[in-house]
Amino acid sequence: MPRLLSLRRTCTVVLLAQFVPATVVWAQVSGLLVLPRLDGPIQLDGLSDEPAWEAVEPWLPTQYEPDNGAPPTERTEFLVAYDDHYLYFALRGYDGDSTGIRSNTLYRDRLSGDDHFEILLDTFNDNETAVLFTTTPGGNRIDAAIANDASGGGIASGGWYNGDFNTYWDVETVVNQDGWFAEMRVPFTSLRFQDEDGQVVMGIILQRKVARKTERLVFPSVPPIVNWAFLKPSLAQKIVLEGIRPRRPLYVTPYGLSGLGQSFPLNDAATGYPREDDLRGEAGVDLKYGLTNNLTLDLTVNTDFAQVEADDQQINLTRFSLFFPEKRQFFQERAGIFDFSTGGLSRLFHSRRIGLTEDGQPVRILGGARLVGRWGQWDLGFLDMQTADSDSLPSENFGVLRLRRQVFNAYSYAGAMVTSRVGADGSHNVAYGLDGVVRLGGDDYLTLQWAQTFDDERIDDGSFDFVNRGRFTVEIERRRRRGWGYAAVVAWAGPTYDPGIGFTQRNDFTLLDHTVSHTWLPGEASSLIWHTLGLAGFAFVRNGDRSIESAEVGPEWEFAAKSGAGGSLEAKVLFEDLVVPFELSEEAVVPVGSYTFFQLAASYHVSHTRLFQLRPRIEVGTFFDGWQATARVSPIWYISPHLEFSGSYLFNRIRFPDRDQHFDSHLARLRIGTALNTKVSANAFIQFNSAANAVSANVRFRVNFREGNDFWIVYNEDLNTDRDRLTALPLADTRTILVKYTHTFHS
Repeated sequence: MPRLLSLRRTCTVVLLAQFVPATVVWAQVSGLLVLPRLDGPIQLDGLSDEPAWEAVEPWLPTQYEPDNGAPPTERTEFLVAYDDHYLYFALRGYDGDSTGIRSNTLYRDRLSGDDHFEILLDTFNDNETAVLFTTTPGGNRIDAAIANDASGGGIASGGWYNGDFNTYWDVETVVNQDGWFAEMRVPFTSLRFQDEDGQVVMGIILQRKVARKTERLVFPSVPPIVNWAFLKPSLAQKIVLEGIRPRRPLYVTPYGLSGLGQSFPLNDAATGYPREDDLRGEAGVDLKYGLTNNLTLDLTVNTDFAQVEADDQQINLTRFSLFFPEKRQFFQERAGIFDFSTGGLSRLFHSRRIGLTEDGQPVRILGGARLVGRWGQWDLGFLDMQTADSDSLPSENFGVLRLRRQVFNAYSYAGAMVTSRVGADGSHNVAYGLDGVVRLGGDDYLTLQWAQTFDDERIDDGSFDFVNRGRFTVEIERRRRRGWGYAAVVAWAGPTYDPGIGFTQRNDFTLLDHTVSHTWLPGEASSLIWHTLGLAGFAFVRNGDRSIESAEVGPEWEFAAKSGAGGSLEAKVLFEDLVVPFELSEEAVVPVGSYTFFQLAASYHVSHTRLFQLRPRIEVGTFFDGWQATARVSPIWYISPHLEFSGSYLFNRIRFPDRDQHFDSHLARLRIGTALNTKVSANAFIQFNSAANAVSANVRFRVNFREGNDFWIVYNEDLNTDRDRLTALPLADTRTILVKYTHTFHS
């Protein structure tokens, strides 16, 4: 921890800051750290050895894990300062065994069990949202955005962690016999913040990960009260910057694209698959302008997402729609503002409904506008996009307005959202929602939500019903990982609730959901950091006859070890009441009826710092009136910083002996990442889905000259493994190769 200053020294520092702008000391005033201004130039070379840096007092971290609060086992110093244009961060990561420093990948936006240096900035000081900047000894750059105070699921779920966010910043690193060292430079034009008479208050958390020791060092000393506590903006140290001059940056990013697409449709006579070629040439432009230092306008014309990685294939063993996360960059900045989750995967707004069909096929986006940031005390998000017509959809306009502000205290907010979807054929859907999160005290939070939708079809057929178009949610939870925890949810949805640009899996229900848990932190003598025993369950009740549609309940035990390993054991009792048959495939159909069945599951993972990992998970039990066995393994192999393999293999074996029916499925994913350096890389993503009879490949080659200036070659191929064997089969179902270049001009 940094040395505490006496009251006399604190006052002296504040007085000096008024008369000597270049003062490069920091002071802790009412919980605020006054950041120093640099009094000289910084050469961004990784080594913080300039006179300007030497005048900055280092911040000293403590362990977050494995032994929370203990001093570092490797000497570590963090330095933070700023000038008129940039925030600067430096790491002095000394290491007694520099040969043990891990730098496993050079691939952009990827951590692969590396040592790393990470900065979290709550730029709006709202205790709710933040941006992350991370680098590794190899100089790799990773940036991300945090929403909802890192609550509501882990990184894997993507509920609050947006790894597809990118912005403009620079980093240089050095590895030598003393350890590894880094310097980051983030322009103020890449940050959105509030200022009052030139004074800016932000939250900050800095981290160093010593991978081989699974040791995470943090400043300030963050307690492990919840999972991912070190990524919670509400636990950040508050810092003060003085005399920041607002700038209004302008970024103009035109692109040019050319390519060839090939498809092989069955001809009218059903005798063959002739090839059809489609030459493609496109151009478009994106514009980003800072209306104020905390409000950004994005404009786009003929928007293209050719370089976005393909979706992960999924196999659906439920009766409900699959959810796919957003990966397109245009929708990423401050995406947390647009978050209006209505429970589980359901949400009032899901940007993937724009520019994509229900089965994920692209629809041309003619253009649009996006405005995000803060206006006074309000978080503001506005989006308007226009799509062209396609084979399955008319030309449509999509509109979203989101407002939110703090109420009662710094950890509570209230907000509203309105969405609209209007088609050229006269179709329309309008939705609105009101929500609020209130910190009741300590770690206890209350969430209230109401949403309602209106569309042309149900008005035209005379079924207008104000209440039945709504959805209501009440949730109370304790957000901490120590002692007793709980979460209880009551939700209700009407039969005609249907957000046109949202996502929902079922309607016309009442949900009762609960979780009760107890978490132990065994301390230094134990090999475990924490372990949790919980009991969770839910029931979906039909509104019409109050019968149970789906229910589940059971215990779960989870643990995290100081070695970096972790795992879980769980047992569940499930109930499903089918009023229509449930079809897994043409050969396996579950008939109408009520079913009670049981499942056991176990998972384990070694430390993510291991160069080779398997990460197995097994599930066994009954399944409706049959039985199921599922095995998953997710191998990762970091061969060198220039080559890595990762993927997963999932096998489902389902049998219904009484009906002599069965369902087997295989889902395999393989990612091959290669990187010549941090600028030149390639990634191949190959998938096999036996349930869809599909094999696909998505290969992307990238040269990143600098942020915003990229050259891409993208190759996609899809094979259908279940075509008519009596005809001459083509090699592929579809095939495309695209070349794209983007160049950003800025002022």
